[in-house]
Amino acid sequence: MKKKIILVTAAVIAFSVLAACGKGEDKKPAGGNNHAGHENVKKPAENEKKEAGDMEHGGGHGDHSAAAKPASEDLNVSFTFPAGAAKANEETELTIQITDKEGKTVNKYDVNHEKLLHLIIVNHDLSFFNHIHPEFKEDGKFTVNTSFPAGGEYRVFADFIPTGGINTTLSEWVKVEGKEDKHAAITAEAKLVKEVGGKEIELALSGTKPNEDVTLTFYICDAKTKKGIDNLQPYLGAVGHVVILSKDANQYLHVHPVNEKATGPDAKFATSFPQSGTYKLWGQFQHNGEVFTVPFVVDVK
Repeated sequence: MKKKIILVTAAVIAFSVLAACGKGEDKKPAGGNNHAGHENVKKPAENEKKEAGDMEHGGGHGDHSAAAKPASEDLNVSFTFPAGAAKANEETELTIQITDKEGKTVNKYDVNHEKLLHLIIVNHDLSFFNHIHPEFKEDGKFTVNTSFPAGGEYRVFADFIPTGGINTTLSEWVKVEGKEDKHAAITAEAKLVKEVGGKEIELALSGTKPNEDVTLTFYICDAKTKKGIDNLQPYLGAVGHVVILSKDANQYLHVHPVNEKATGPDAKFATSFPQSGTYKLWGQFQHNGEVFTVPFVVDVK
């Protein structure tokens, strides 16, 4: 089983942008500035490793400096199932075990947006997305019950902060037994407007060039009345969360909002795409007690 280790970095300063529900594709940012770091992918542990940056999250949820903190190559992860492998459409327990370079279990973690560990699961063509939160056990393991909709390869990301360390993501491809769905093409969308659960969500980007500060603005309104929704509820302690993956799932970004206390209809996020290519992103928000997820695919060049 191939293992990949990823260390995510990000620092956020406010950046304002204008967006309007259903008002065309020619919106431009109002201006301002922001900063975000870069997410560097670790090569498979058995092959080679590259240095990655530190992580800083704005909005009062961490200010992680580099001093005396463990590097990601000091940590390893295993994702295991009781039967050795998961089967499609069958609920199974997934166990996540994080160890240091000496093989000792890592037992202390900092709370990051209300959870000790965020687990992201996607399939081979990114058509399936799941963001769940395993329970921490006394023996240093995290466990969660989950299921997979079809057979094939899935990439699993464990996103966490070890106490005294920096925000780290460890990743691995896992094989699920069963019939595999046909692969869907991952192509950029010309119109960044989606309807989910009676809501219309429009995405505006302040830019689409790699290694430049980018503000993502989600404008959320009622799909019928087009009235902006201004009473979004906190989801994991913030107005929303955004996960971004490159087409090949080798670049991972977990982006938090510029203003965590925002309630809509605008929800703004600052980030930076590490390289050119096609990216899929998922915005997650909560309204009337229900979490809804909206995906978009964009080209960065």
